[in-house]
Amino acid sequence: MSSQIKESFQELRTTYSQLRTKNYLCRMILGKKLVIIMPAYNAELTLGRTYNEIPFEIVDEVVLVDDASKDRTIEVARELGINHIIRHEKNTGYGGNQKSCYDKALAIGGDIVIMLHPDYQYTPKLIHSMAYLIANGVFPVVLGSRILGKGALRGGMPFYKYVFNRCLTFAQNILISQKLSEYHTGYRAFSGEVLRAINYQANSDDFVFDNQMLSQIVYADFEIAEITCPTKYFTDASSINFSRSFKYGLGVLGTSFKYRFQKMGLANYSIFKKG
Repeated sequence: MSSQIKESFQELRTTYSQLRTKNYLCRMILGKKLVIIMPAYNAELTLGRTYNEIPFEIVDEVVLVDDASKDRTIEVARELGINHIIRHEKNTGYGGNQKSCYDKALAIGGDIVIMLHPDYQYTPKLIHSMAYLIANGVFPVVLGSRILGKGALRGGMPFYKYVFNRCLTFAQNILISQKLSEYHTGYRAFSGEVLRAINYQANSDDFVFDNQMLSQIVYADFEIAEITCPTKYFTDASSINFSRSFKYGLGVLGTSFKYRFQKMGLANYSIFKKG
């Protein structure tokens, strides 16, 4: 009986999602279309948990881009009724995945775009708060910070990553002239205006993509807000090892120096050209 109820629920959700796609149902957050993007890689075990906590009373569309996963991520996405699914035949990297996500979100008319990792490391319960800050015109960019408050280490963030995060953020704040608590969170919300204004296609296909985006956003004079975000580190949550983290750190510092040289008029980098 329970399996039948579950199947019926998924059918209703799929139908509802299809109606939203065809604009039979109105946009639900102050007349603005809210799109959730999910850059996925081997997310079979956590995708359902993440998706089922999305607040569909305000979310219009969900886009999942699968970066050539080796598990059943695509099958699970279809079972959940996600109506915008893109599969990369070859792994393009974390940044490459995001490029496809943002392209699709803008193509379907996203006014507000929130990146939610399908590994359940970030809670979907903050979508309301992040989306309304943008919908009300308070800020065009909102980050879910793991460092604000005391939740990072309590949530299981490895100590070396915490120290690495704090040191990099300190250096970046000096070089970019900002006061952010961290630049390395994967929980991000953007207005469509921001995404159309920056040249994110010129960015790396690797993990440093996130930092390049923030440098572009600051360079374009958009303000960034932060809200406290609980942290969850567990076996099924995605993470990168120490050697990849070290490479990422060098890329982050390189991006920050590029920003500073660009602002000083000493260089002209393609990532800072308008989108």
